[in-house]
Amino acid sequence: MKLLGAHVSAAGGVFNAPANAHAITANAFALFTKNQRQWAAKPLEESAIVAFKARCQQYGFSSDAILPHDSYLINLGSPESEKLEKSRTAFIDEMARCQQLGLHLLNFHPGSHLKKIGEPECLSLIAESINLAHEAIPNVVAVIENTAGQGSNLGWRFEHLAEIIDQVADKSRVGVCIDTCHTFAAGYDLRTEGSTAATFDEFDQIVGMTYLRGMHLNDSKGKLGSHLDRHHSLGQGEIGWDCFRFLMEDSRFDNIPLVLETIDPEIWQQEIAQLRSFIPKSA
Repeated sequence: MKLLGAHVSAAGGVFNAPANAHAITANAFALFTKNQRQWAAKPLEESAIVAFKARCQQYGFSSDAILPHDSYLINLGSPESEKLEKSRTAFIDEMARCQQLGLHLLNFHPGSHLKKIGEPECLSLIAESINLAHEAIPNVVAVIENTAGQGSNLGWRFEHLAEIIDQVADKSRVGVCIDTCHTFAAGYDLRTEGSTAATFDEFDQIVGMTYLRGMHLNDSKGKLGSHLDRHHSLGQGEIGWDCFRFLMEDSRFDNIPLVLETIDPEIWQQEIAQLRSFIPKSA
């Protein structure tokens, strides 16, 4: 089954996210469990946790279909010790919030070396951060999102993702979220079904499809290899529809959250309907 949705608002409380996802006919969704632009947040209230779980059950959202995203401030590969410790503490808190909500995935951007340390050292810090989080919080899977490669951010090459995973002790609790815009901006062609197939063959060879735990479905305003993290509505950017048709037709992308982060929430429902129209009838 294809689990399709969008990164929906949790304004007013996390318990509002399932209803917002249901309103756009989604059967998957992403959310922030706290303000993504602040380091600290007050703990989740028990009433909010109970309401979130009840609404997920009401609207038929299993934890497999929900992909929470952590704070944009976190840098698990920071070369600055104070920022690294602050990031690790915040990441563990994000994992704890997922656990409280009955969720077992946490999507995050891997980290940035800020041109102060080399790539191998930064990748090792990221893996060490994941290991520390695993030791602190059981069950939640750390889902590394590939990046567009802007600035000093790592994770834009499949080799970066593989190197992080290689250094994670519990490989059952680490995975990858592939963002199509970021992938394209990083230089992996997705403009045709053939090039999309080749890109995921390369991903499978270097990282392994078994590690794919979710996707962000976005077209790209930037050109191939531009390293610009500029999302566009599906079919309106440089990628086009063929990539997304391929994903809907391929069973390797079943049963993981496939989440829109496209720029116009007003057409999310139409984008989801278009994606569903590509799913083979036999599926």
